Amino acid sequence: QVQLVESGGGLVQAGASLRLSCAASVRTIFSAYGMGWFRQAPEKEREFVAAIDWSNDNTYYADSVKGRFTISRDNTKNTMYLQMNSLKPEDTAVYYCAAKVIYYSGSFHQGNEYTYWGQGTQVTVSS
Repeated sequence: QVQLVESGGGLVQAGASLRLSCAASVRTIFSAYGMGWFRQAPEKEREFVAAIDWSNDNTYYADSVKGRFTISRDNTKNTMYLQMNSLKPEDTAVYYCAAKVIYYSGSFHQGNEYTYWGQGTQVTVSS
């Protein structure tokens, strides 16, 4: 069964905003150490964007998005969000949400620390 489903991507002009949503299963919410957002641009490797450590509610951001993106969650809706403001063309990518269910290390910045992944939602920012 699909554990995570992203939505909210689209085509916008530089400087615009988008809010991505990640709907998670109840089992995933209960078992996760945290959740995060990653992105992958064409011809590029998947990179970390933002994450929440659920043990202490600490948030983490890639330097490239700090101050522009905000990660949050709504437990009543089993949904995680990524608010993206001041979008730049270099933000263009497929965005994936992920859940850290199995503990490998205390890191939330590495993709291989996450167990479940959504199928992704496309974000395209034109100049």
